[in-house]
Amino acid sequence: MSLLPNTMRAVAATGSVPLDDERALADVDLPLPELRPRDVLVEVAAVSVNPVDVKTRMRRPADAPRIVLGYDAAGTVVGVGSEVTLFAPGDEVYHAGVITRQGTNAEFHAVDERLVGRKPANLSMAEAAAMPLTTITAWESLFDRFRLDASSGGTLLAVAAAGGVGSILTQLAATLTGVSVIGTASRPETRDWVRGMGAAHVVDHHGDLAAAVREIAPDGIDRVFTPSTAGRLPLYADVLRPFGEIVAIDEDPDMDARVLKSKSIAWLWESMFTRGVFETPDMIRQHELLDEASAMFEDGRLRSTLAREIAGIDAAGLREAHALVASGRSIGKVVLVR
Repeated sequence: MSLLPNTMRAVAATGSVPLDDERALADVDLPLPELRPRDVLVEVAAVSVNPVDVKTRMRRPADAPRIVLGYDAAGTVVGVGSEVTLFAPGDEVYHAGVITRQGTNAEFHAVDERLVGRKPANLSMAEAAAMPLTTITAWESLFDRFRLDASSGGTLLAVAAAGGVGSILTQLAATLTGVSVIGTASRPETRDWVRGMGAAHVVDHHGDLAAAVREIAPDGIDRVFTPSTAGRLPLYADVLRPFGEIVAIDEDPDMDARVLKSKSIAWLWESMFTRGVFETPDMIRQHELLDEASAMFEDGRLRSTLAREIAGIDAAGLREAHALVASGRSIGKVVLVR
C-alpha cells in the first residue's frame, strides 16, 4: 500500500441535471479509498454503465453531495484488508460492488472480497467489466428467485432480452436449465442478438405481445422476467398460466398487484445489491457464482455481452455511455476502458 498514491482521479456525478450540463459528470481528484478488513483495493482497468447508474444520478436532488457512480469493474488487486483470504495483490478480478459505497468510476475501487470474482482468463478487461452486475442479477433471478435447476422445463418470457441482463439471463437459462426462453426485441439487429444469446423464440414487445406469445405457447407461459414493468402487469397476468411467477428488477409506483390474484401468480423482486448492502450470511455466494461464471466463460459456455467500447474512464466518456444507456436502444453492454 505504501507505493500507492494518496489521491486518485474519479468521475463525480451531480443529481438531476441534464446530461449535457458539465456538472452532471465531472472529473475530480479524491483520496484513495480506505480499506475495511475484508476489502480488496482494485486498480480499475474497465467499467461498464448500467441503467442503475442513470437512475441513481437522476433521482438525486441537484443540490445533493456529488457521488462516484459505477457498479461494474474489472482490474487488478493492488491492496488487501487485514482479514482478506480470497485474493492477493496481482490477481485479476471482476466485480460489481454495492450501491451504498463509492462506485467504480475511479482509478481505484475498494470492495468486499465476498463480492469479487476471478476474472475469466480468456476475456479482456473490457469484456469482463461488462458482466458482473448483469450476471449476478440474472443468476439470482433464475436460481434463487425462480429456483430453477438442470431439470427445470417450461417457458420463460425474457422481456428486453437484448439488454445487459436479458442477454446473459438467456445464455444462463439455455445452458444450465431445460427452460425454453422467449425473448422480446423489436429491431432486426436486436432480434438477431437475442437469437445469438440462445433464445428459442423472439417476439416484438412493441407489437401485440400477448398474441405473439400465445402463438408460441397457446396454453400460456410459466415465468416472466422483466426489467420493464410499468403498465405491463395485466399483460403478464394474461399470458401466464395459473401459479406462474414473475421476477422483476424494476419498480412501477402505480402497480396494482391484484390482477395477479385470480391465477395465484407469484411476484418476486430481485436486487443484486441485497446481499452486499445487508451483508447477509450468504454474501460470499456472489463471489462463488462469479467464479462459476468465470469457468463458463473460459470453457465457451458463456460469452461476454460487450457491444460498445469507449476509450477513457472520464466524464466525457461516461456522458456518452449514460446517453446510450438512457436511450433504451443500446444492445448488450457499454464499457469504458482506461
